[in-house]
Amino acid sequence: QVQLVESGGGLVQPGGSLRLSCAASGSLFSIRTMGWYRQAPGKEREIVAAISWTFGNTNYADSVKGRFTISRDNAKKTMYLQMNSLKPEDTAVYYCKLYDNVMDYWGKGTLVTVSS
Repeated sequence: QVQLVESGGGLVQPGGSLRLSCAASGSLFSIRTMGWYRQAPGKEREIVAAISWTFGNTNYADSVKGRFTISRDNAKKTMYLQMNSLKPEDTAVYYCKLYDNVMDYWGKGTLVTVSS
């Protein structure tokens, strides 16, 4: 079994910053990619950013480009999402996903609320 645990969510004012973490553990043989997704109330889950584990190649949704930065620590098997210049429309539950060349694993999510 693979476990993913997200942390770092919370309440922040517009224009503020948060850093999310996702720690992977368990029967993990390899990681191909990891990514951050989010789901706002009444909306479908959408991808925010993804990173290839070996080379660190990154991709971002247009809505977060220039504001969010995805990164990873291979040794700690942890992925991060630095979120700057947060907007109310960034409010959502943020999930991390891991793909190990066989299947996807999901964390339980962490809530980010951007409000004054």
